[in-house]
Order: sequence, then C-alpha cells, then structure tokens
Amino acid sequence: MFLNRRGGAVTRRHGELRFSASPPLRVSVSAGFSLIELVITVAVLAILTLGVIPLVRVSVQRQKEQQLRASLREMREAIDAFHREALAGAQLQANQQQGGQSTAQQEQAGRNPGQGQVATQTFNIFSDPRVRVAITDQEVFTAENPDRYPPDLETLVKGVNVLPVTALGGLGRRGNQNYSATEAATQESSTPKTKIYLRRIPIDPMTGKAEWEFRSCYDSSDSGSWGGENIFDVHSKSGARALDGSSYKDW
Repeated sequence: MFLNRRGGAVTRRHGELRFSASPPLRVSVSAGFSLIELVITVAVLAILTLGVIPLVRVSVQRQKEQQLRASLREMREAIDAFHREALAGAQLQANQQQGGQSTAQQEQAGRNPGQGQVATQTFNIFSDPRVRVAITDQEVFTAENPDRYPPDLETLVKGVNVLPVTALGGLGRRGNQNYSATEAATQESSTPKTKIYLRRIPIDPMTGKAEWEFRSCYDSSDSGSWGGENIFDVHSKSGARALDGSSYKDW
C-alpha cells in the first residue's frame, strides 16, 4: 500500500490497484472579538463607569447628610427636653424653699396682688404640656451651670432621677384642661425613677465617630472652643462642604 498525490491510499490485490479516497479535511473556526471590537467595548464601559461614579458619590453623600440631620435633631430634642424638666425641678425646689407655697398660689398672688404688692409676670414651666416630670437630681448641675442645660451627652445617656410634677406639689394635672377630674385625682408614685434622654450617643456619619463639637449657652456663636459649662448646641466636627455649599460645622 502506498499513498497517491491526493492523500488517498493505493492497495494492490491480486494484481489490481484499488484507490480509497481519504476523508475530507475539517477546519474548525471559532467565533471571537477582534481587537477593534474589544477596544470599542472597553471604551464604552469606561464612559459609562465615569458617568455612574459621580452619581453614586452624590447619592452616598446625600444619605449621610440625611443621617447627620437626623442625629442633630435627636440630640436637639433630648437637650431641650432635659432643659425643660430641669427648670421644672428648680421651680419646684424654689417653691419648697418658699414655705411650700404651690405654684397655683403663686400665680394667684401674681394676678391679684395685695396691698403694697406689685404684680409680676413670672414664667410658669408647668404650663407647658410637655412637662410631665421634674428632674430632682440637682447634683448634676454646678454653680457654673445655673441655666440647667445638660452638662454632657453622657448624662443624657445615663439618665437622671425624676418625679412626676404632681408628686412634688406642683400645679400638675389639677386645673389642667388636658386631664379629667378622675385623672387629676389619681395619686402618682413619689418614688424617683431614672429617665434616659438618649439611648446612645449618635455617630457622626461624616467622621464615623461618636465625637461632636459643643457650644454652651455662654459661648458666642463664632467661638472656636467649648467653655465646658453645659451643652447648649451640638455640631459636626467635619470641615467638609455639603451638597448645598454650606459647612457641616454650621449645621
């Protein structure tokens, strides 16, 4: 047997030559991208990526700003509630020092002054319907903090002792149109309870830390340092700019 020029096999049998054709050659062609197609694809993906990244950054920053506003609002409400109830405690303490004269009697004396007396308009903290308890723990306030704002954020988290205003002899529910006669006559417990104003110190989303800038009620608005007397206002420590161009420190 030998091969012919076309690749077929030639055999000799009994003096006869026989040819057998070889199978046709199969050429496999795999489909793929050319270099130009790859370059175009990469360029399109790069353009899309460059357009999406700024949108993602803006979206993330806007979400952080919403978290910052929520944290500042939470601390603002806690500070204001603490201040109101601390003033209620101070007013009740002053009433007790004046011989147990109730707030209602003081108001009546102010409206109907006797001979030689001058009617004075005094602010009654108990007229605020939001005041249900009064802070009795006066040890948290120092002589440098007569306005009775919280001395620090930790005090808002740990809590202070409070009592219902009716249990301390204040105006309370009697004479308050928000309560019925039955509710006004209900005896409330005189056992102090601990009230917590903040579950935890919020984390500043701009810095990632539970650290804030403070201002006391005695610090000027443009003061660069905290006097330490109390916490009147809270600001972020971040010096970055917001989407509206303002500084986070001014929020």
